[in-house]
Amino acid sequence: MSERHRGLGKAPVAVIGGSGFIGSNLADSLLSDGEPVLVIDNLSRAGVEQNLEWLAQKHGNHLRVEAVDVRDQAKLASVLTPARAIFHLAAQTAVTTSLIDPAEDLDINLKGTFNVLEAARQVSAPVIFASTNKVYGSLPQLAVRETDDRYEPCDEAIRANGVDETIGLRFCTPYGCSKGAADQYVLDYAKSYGLPTAVLRMSCIYG
Repeated sequence: MSERHRGLGKAPVAVIGGSGFIGSNLADSLLSDGEPVLVIDNLSRAGVEQNLEWLAQKHGNHLRVEAVDVRDQAKLASVLTPARAIFHLAAQTAVTTSLIDPAEDLDINLKGTFNVLEAARQVSAPVIFASTNKVYGSLPQLAVRETDDRYEPCDEAIRANGVDETIGLRFCTPYGCSKGAADQYVLDYAKSYGLPTAVLRMSCIYG
């Protein structure tokens, strides 16, 4: 079987927020590995249609797109029914926006994630959640020093390996609170319901 067709007939991997920068590149990587992909996105950001056109031109019928908002619990659960794994990348991503409209930030980031988890629980699909480094706050307990081109931790181990998971969480701003609470919900669904989950506390992504 050719590389282009070995994914046909398999249940799809869902990428929620799959028309954005990270999501479309993740979808491309999965599709290039022969995985059928279901992109779920509310298409609210300008220009995301171009990302979907690029994916469709490159991967054809291995890609399925559903225009669904994570706040629509019933529709989200319906389209996620065939998914065998879920990457949840959809979010309200700006601290400034969360300060202007904290209610919408809460609805998207926390309630939307809850909707994803409930849908995943019904079909026992693993969930990989894109959290944020903002859950750690400003890390005032870590001393930093200035070099010629950056600030870096004074602690050599932290410079080499980064901040580990023993560092306490310090949510601040509505964005940090909504993403942090969602982060904890994802982890707790693994404990409470045995749902396979993983949380990635990422910093600013560019490319």
